[in-house]
Amino acid sequence: MDIGVLGGTFDPIHSGHLIIAEEARLKLRLAKVIFVLDSQPWFKAERSIASAIHRVEMVKLAIANNPYFELSTIMAYRPWPSYSVETMTTLQQRLGAETKIFFILGWDSLAELPQWKEPAKLFQLCKLVAVTRPGFSRPDLKTLEASVPGVTQSVIWLDIPPVDISSSDIRKRVAQGLSIHGLVPDEVESYIKEQKLYRQRK
Repeated sequence: MDIGVLGGTFDPIHSGHLIIAEEARLKLRLAKVIFVLDSQPWFKAERSIASAIHRVEMVKLAIANNPYFELSTIMAYRPWPSYSVETMTTLQQRLGAETKIFFILGWDSLAELPQWKEPAKLFQLCKLVAVTRPGFSRPDLKTLEASVPGVTQSVIWLDIPPVDISSSDIRKRVAQGLSIHGLVPDEVESYIKEQKLYRQRK
């Protein structure tokens, strides 16, 4: 069985995440896409994020109407930074050896692969599905291969319509009292208002 995995802090989850997941599911014929919510990714350790409780609830609301989407909280409540290689190792153990994992990430994340923890081990656990990211150039695989041998055989390029939405922009808009309608699912927009999230974010 082929399973897609989309990881992130989802602070908050937005329409772009859902579009990317659905495009990957359809084009790669995935059985489902699992949204893995991170506790505190190592590269965001300096930034405070909304509590896992709020972020989990927003993901649940966002994916509720898609039977092919699923939430995993295996990393959500850890008190220390999480790494993709640890996430994929845990998922593979839980899903079973017969499951093939397709790890969905943006061009910007792929370009930073040499900085990741044990990237070579990551290739043994999953295929990397690199999707278009507005404002970023497609990474040069030859350059990456020099730093991380084996990456060339592990990447699947997935060109999708550019989705120029970011969680950081959404947080800024909320802090400034601007509308986020259409940028996030309606249920998530209502939740952010009800819980008064991001009002002090800059």
